[in-house]
Amino acid sequence: MKLWDGRFRENLEAGAETFGASIDFDQRLWRQDIRGSIAHARMLAACGLISREEMEQIVAGLESIAADLEAGQVELRREAEDIHMNIEELLTARIGEAGAKLHTARSRNDQVVLDLRLYAKAELAQVAAVLCKLQEVLLEQAKNHLDTLMPGYTHLQRAQPVTLAHHLLAYFAMLQRDFGRLSHAYDAADVCPLGAGALAATTLPINREMVARELCFSRVAENSLDAVSDRDFVLEFTGAACLIMMHLSRLAEEIILWATEEFGFVELPDAYSTGSSMMPQKKNPDVAELIRGKTGRVYGHHLALLTVLKGLPLAYNKDLQEDKEALFDTVDTVKACLEVCAGLLQALRFRREVMAEAAGGFTLATDLAEYLVRRGLPFRQAHRVVGRLVGYCLEQGRALADLTLDEYRRFSPEFGPDVLAVGDPRRSLERRDLPGGPAPEQVRLACARAREQLAGNRSHPMFAGE
Repeated sequence: MKLWDGRFRENLEAGAETFGASIDFDQRLWRQDIRGSIAHARMLAACGLISREEMEQIVAGLESIAADLEAGQVELRREAEDIHMNIEELLTARIGEAGAKLHTARSRNDQVVLDLRLYAKAELAQVAAVLCKLQEVLLEQAKNHLDTLMPGYTHLQRAQPVTLAHHLLAYFAMLQRDFGRLSHAYDAADVCPLGAGALAATTLPINREMVARELCFSRVAENSLDAVSDRDFVLEFTGAACLIMMHLSRLAEEIILWATEEFGFVELPDAYSTGSSMMPQKKNPDVAELIRGKTGRVYGHHLALLTVLKGLPLAYNKDLQEDKEALFDTVDTVKACLEVCAGLLQALRFRREVMAEAAGGFTLATDLAEYLVRRGLPFRQAHRVVGRLVGYCLEQGRALADLTLDEYRRFSPEFGPDVLAVGDPRRSLERRDLPGGPAPEQVRLACARAREQLAGNRSHPMFAGE
């Protein structure tokens, strides 16, 4: 018998029953379901809808089910459709009539979204914690490489010199924005829907605020129709996850490039690399490649949810069952990628000498143009002069640092003896002493700000526990 079969005369066809069942994946919500049910039972007793004795029976029964589920001693039935009805069946079997009263003033519609919001809040805190761990690694590597020169790139072509610290702090900044989005998603999930019923609340005298307080929600849903049909908080979670994965994928791509013989900037750690079954010399960046590859599946889940939701009329529709697998796999994927990325980055060995050598060459061409600007030449003219100078070097097979003062003056009389000092990448960095720039002092200040931001992240209310 189904808990809803009072008006039906035929059993559900076996294939349709299997097709509609969600227990295979929503059993992940059993902790949230039991926690929500305990809070609901206590509220029912406080409002006089069940007796105190019945409430105590329900709570004890639910706690015993939780213990058995934790120990793996419960066999969940697909015939019961989902985790909510499985737990209710188990409860009624254990404590009798009191168990059948638990669903008073509650629908599976508000019950399932309650569970999902509790789950989202807990997982958002976990994802944010792992993200902070990666930020910590980025910050530590940056502090270790304050003086490590490297070329900055545009169009994957060497552009201007920076430091590895400055480069890594760019990813810290990306993750800081990601933390803000996780915080916003947490706030979106922090709404208690219980009491909305199926869609139009209940005629029974319940206390929604009591349940919200017990479950550590900051507020209750303001509209019962929206309460049961809203999945914006799931989309905000998966949307934030998409951007996290995009940032991880960009970092992974750079590690992959830097590990090639063509770049040679890093030595891949054995613990985060694999070999070839055929080519003995290979060391492959499989971990970084998988981070890059798994980004697509997270994007896919977000788009799938948008597609599910785009045409749904109010209020609840069975389509919303599709929210869980997408959310669950997004959570698993983004947490795993953040964890392994932190380990990989911490274990990377950077080749300082190779990076410093690559920071030379023509990366100081803009410095030369700005040298001429300081001498009064309009920038466009200065740009043209230095462009011709670079072309001359390429024809001669020489570097800017190899030229004599006489050679410089062939291209502009504005070049003076001090131009020979322009070709030092470290001096170039010192001259870029602007907020947000790569000058050593600015990067040290950026590290200090990043440390403060990380401390602020870790004091966020989502980490306070429930």
